[in-house]
Amino acid sequence: MKFLKISFIILVFTLFHQKSYSEFAIDARYVILQDHLSGEILYEKDPDSKIYPASMTKIMTAIVAFDLLKGGETSLDEMITVSENAWRMSQSGYSSMFIMLNDQVSVEDLLKGIIIVSGNDACVALAEGLSGTEEDFVVLMNEKSEEIGLENTNFNNSSGINDANNYSTVRDILVMSKYMIDNYPEYYTYFKETTFTWDRTGGDPITQGNRNPLLYKNIGADGIKTGFLSVEKYSLAASMKQNVRRITAVVSGFETKNSRSRETLKMLNWGLRKFDTIQVAKKDEVLVTLDVWLGKKNKVEVTTSESVYITIPKRKKKTISAVLEYNGPIQTPIKKGDRLGSLNVYVEGDLKRQVSIIATEDVKRSNIFSRLLKSLNYLVWGDV
Repeated sequence: MKFLKISFIILVFTLFHQKSYSEFAIDARYVILQDHLSGEILYEKDPDSKIYPASMTKIMTAIVAFDLLKGGETSLDEMITVSENAWRMSQSGYSSMFIMLNDQVSVEDLLKGIIIVSGNDACVALAEGLSGTEEDFVVLMNEKSEEIGLENTNFNNSSGINDANNYSTVRDILVMSKYMIDNYPEYYTYFKETTFTWDRTGGDPITQGNRNPLLYKNIGADGIKTGFLSVEKYSLAASMKQNVRRITAVVSGFETKNSRSRETLKMLNWGLRKFDTIQVAKKDEVLVTLDVWLGKKNKVEVTTSESVYITIPKRKKKTISAVLEYNGPIQTPIKKGDRLGSLNVYVEGDLKRQVSIIATEDVKRSNIFSRLLKSLNYLVWGDV
């Protein structure tokens, strides 16, 4: 086994195992805060207890619709007829887009009605239009939940209205939110729009604002979703990006709207101020070249199988080191994408991340005469 110390030594900051800090507290029952690029959890408070996600349920409703759009099973301009069932939701006192019975509404307008103004009527109309019934759409929601690894979540409707069988955790909602941001950047932009005007048939246009209070503060917030149920009080999934860095919080159990806005903003600012995120390696960029044995080339370029980031608290400068571990020289033939070793990232001597090193190119075996000559050189001189 060979070890190659990558020329990556910079002054950074020590990484803590603990996820909660005595100098920081937030006035909510359930909390989780994550650095998006590294995936590091910066703060958590009872993140795996069951909550009723309220309108944060609509994140999964949007994900399923985005999946159907990407798969070509619907389009933004597909028109959906509003059923009586969906229309009655607009008359029930819940947050609403105010769709009209038997009206024809595009998928894009329904998505905006869900994402921007949190319309429960839009959820039912979209679910029925894309799956036939809301119940069948909820099946897709739960299948997607299992696919992306939500461990303590069950959906029983598309809107998040009161239902004991519609539950989740702040950790699962965080996973769901990160998945959406990573996989649907072209649709995620809907979440930062502050107003939506519904030019409804048979009535004056209705303009409503986004219920996410952080969008109006010019701090880089671009999503995601508020929620309220009397049993759970006020909740919020919020994401904020400054330069290349993004952090995301999911919080539930605020007593008031004001505390939801104030405390979430305090936590997001704390995460940006307290920590830095360092890029150790970038996927698809050549990291180093390694020696090859009996190949048509003497070297092979390698890269990491994924981008590698480390998030660390500030003001505690230490050394990060990255060590490449592999069996060398590398035997041929080599195919592009073959795993050739691992990159081990250490902070203060402790292993923090380990990712695979893969070949960026094919390397064929040399011909028989070249192999014999190289083998002879090795036997005589130890020269590979």
